[in-house]
Amino acid sequence: MSYFIIFISAVFVNNIVLSQFLGICPFLGVSKKLDTAMGMSAAVSFVMVLSTLCTFLINSYVLVPLGIGFMQTIVYILVIAALVQMIEIILKKISPALYQALGVFLPLITTNCTILGVAILVIQKNFSLLESLFFAFSTSIGFALALILFAGLREQLRFSSLPKAMQGTPIALIVAGILAMAFMGFSGVA
Repeated sequence: MSYFIIFISAVFVNNIVLSQFLGICPFLGVSKKLDTAMGMSAAVSFVMVLSTLCTFLINSYVLVPLGIGFMQTIVYILVIAALVQMIEIILKKISPALYQALGVFLPLITTNCTILGVAILVIQKNFSLLESLFFAFSTSIGFALALILFAGLREQLRFSSLPKAMQGTPIALIVAGILAMAFMGFSGVA
């Protein structure tokens, strides 16, 4: 598969949040401020690529050869949780400033279903290792794009006069739906 098609598909056409509806919790929960959305996007990007590498290798060299592919989801969850904890410990020792900057985002990533979703999707799509890493990176860009756009829109909504019943979560869900429909315009591209 062409890397260009993988990129366009992962970022726009099959956006992990707006088309596949994975990662809705951070999408709605961390998108109130642009700064927090950017921090979460960076942390998710790093962990998504690293966990895709680890889970791909474990699947290819442990699960499939041993004939225990049915344990894929459980093993992936454990690997992602352990990886996030290990990254947290290493960052705390090596770069306390970066550890403080990421702060609450690292533990939140452990329960982010986009990470697990990408790890499973690369196996379902029969990607090679390089294609898997590129897909994970492209998907993280799509996640970041959706999160940052949504955070920017939510910040602008604070300056709008809305009826009391529409303030907060109701208008956020409506804007998320409109944003998802806007991304549906890319459906015929790839």
